[in-house]
Amino acid sequence: MKEAKKGLEERVRKLGYELKTELPKALEKALELGDLRENSEYQTAKERQSIVQAELANLTKRLADLSMVNLNKLPEGRVSYGSTVVLYDLDREEEVTYDLVTSEESDVTQGKISTTSPIGKSLMGREEGDEVSIRTPGGQRNYEIIQLTTIHEKEE
Repeated sequence: MKEAKKGLEERVRKLGYELKTELPKALEKALELGDLRENSEYQTAKERQSIVQAELANLTKRLADLSMVNLNKLPEGRVSYGSTVVLYDLDREEEVTYDLVTSEESDVTQGKISTTSPIGKSLMGREEGDEVSIRTPGGQRNYEIIQLTTIHEKEE
């Protein structure tokens, strides 16, 4: 989660710089060109300003949300953020391992899936030994949780 926060903070810093430094310069330059009704540079800078403001607000809210997460309150013995889950695919007869992370940290190629993804949502709150049916883009899949390591066990 620290990496996710760092990434968000860096993005907020860059967007803040763009909003407070770069965009005012672009708007000033565009204003010098005259008639604002037909000034594409001005319109483009104003649109970018709106986009940056909206993205900055979203990132700031996300950072606040992440700050509210109390890792000590995550359940023990149940799948939650920070868990590593080894699943046995009952249909394909193979194992797959996932780490449950925030959406900012997710990278399916590395087995890191978001707790808000379809698979992540289906696994949340489950226990070792549970069978889980998950709807994926490739169709319905059936898994058994054969091993669960929670964030609490990783910290020990």
